[in-house]
Amino acid sequence: MGKYFGTDGFRGEANVGLTADHAYKIGRFLGWYYGKDNPERARIVIGKDTRRSSYMFEYALAAGITASGSDAYLLHVTTTPSVSFVTRTDGFDCGVMISASHNAYYDNGIKLLNSHGEKMEQEVLDQIEAYLDSQEDLPFAKREKLGSTVDYIAGRNRYIGFLISLGLYSFKGMRIGLDCANGAAWNMARTIFEALGAKTYLLGVEPDGLNINAGVGSTHMEKLQQLVIEKGLDVGFAYDGDADRCLCVDEKGNIVSGDHILYILGQYMRDRGQLDNNTVVTTVMSNFGLYKAFDKLGIDYAKTKVGDKYVYEYMAQNGCRLGGEQSGHIIISKYANTGDGILTSLKIMEVMLAKKQTLSELGKGLKVYPQELKNIRVVDKATAQQDSEVQKAVAEVAEKLGDTGRILVRESGTEPVIRVMVEAPTQEECENYVNQVAEVILARGHGA
Repeated sequence: MGKYFGTDGFRGEANVGLTADHAYKIGRFLGWYYGKDNPERARIVIGKDTRRSSYMFEYALAAGITASGSDAYLLHVTTTPSVSFVTRTDGFDCGVMISASHNAYYDNGIKLLNSHGEKMEQEVLDQIEAYLDSQEDLPFAKREKLGSTVDYIAGRNRYIGFLISLGLYSFKGMRIGLDCANGAAWNMARTIFEALGAKTYLLGVEPDGLNINAGVGSTHMEKLQQLVIEKGLDVGFAYDGDADRCLCVDEKGNIVSGDHILYILGQYMRDRGQLDNNTVVTTVMSNFGLYKAFDKLGIDYAKTKVGDKYVYEYMAQNGCRLGGEQSGHIIISKYANTGDGILTSLKIMEVMLAKKQTLSELGKGLKVYPQELKNIRVVDKATAQQDSEVQKAVAEVAEKLGDTGRILVRESGTEPVIRVMVEAPTQEECENYVNQVAEVILARGHGA
């Protein structure tokens, strides 16, 4: 990770950590970089979520892009996966999404995508960061070389049509709850589900610029659970602010995590010969129970570092069709190069209708192991994790657990924190083992 761009873009509080000047300079660089060796004018597409600051960043980016002589195409309020789709299918040089995903309204972010709709190469991000910190001045376009700003809502509409076309079954008679987090999917999700025949019940569809993710969406599932139970719905789907993730609520009101989704889709795709390499790609944070369930089904799995970026990289390098995170970032590479919340919910509906089973029935083969996670603030993450006594304590826990659970100790990517996570048959065991390791870390003087 660089100084500004992490695994999910350049994030910060609007006009504090991430300013309009940053956006303008990023636009200037993108417009220059993609235009300098281009025989035609470079084309860059921009989408945004519903945060009030997204409008400011959109216009700052567009000003920078056009000042450098490239054209800025505006999708307006739309989802991250739609920007990825439009970038790769309409031949754009790159794509930009303005969003801080599940963060509060006062944060925002700038995510950059390459011409394939994938997360931008680190080499280009490094050059952008160097430019942001430099006093270098890029050449301005003049006269007929100036770029244009183009309203491109048609691109978003084509993406909606693409998702509707994936519906293999009519949703007629299905009663579905949709929680759009007052974010990018607030209007799109309803349009798609109703076009396929569903009766929809809505939460988080009144964005005002300040209420994105506020008590709704995939990080606040309580209201959707209540809605599903009170209305007797067949299923509920919750998205985050930019709709690149999805979590579900089954007909009984239980939360269905990203691990459950991987289990359900993995089994369905395997049974239909669609699971290339017979492998599902997960991160190290997936529940131990998921791996036990895959072992029982005879499905292989890979584990990457935390972050959908790493999941996609592994999938692309190894020809895998399905991967994702416990948080609901699910990537189905036949259709998308990024997590896509609405696409995920449509594929879950497909499995329910094809197998004529409820969501709770589909997921019952996955037993979720109890989990305990403790974050320990330390002076130096690497020193703490490499301490021989700490490693000895971790090894002792792993030996005691055997094949009945697991321990994971890792450094936070954003904080001076060591995360100790244990999964075991009982919650009491989880807590005891986590505390054993935490006590050693602190006793060795690593605590901050």
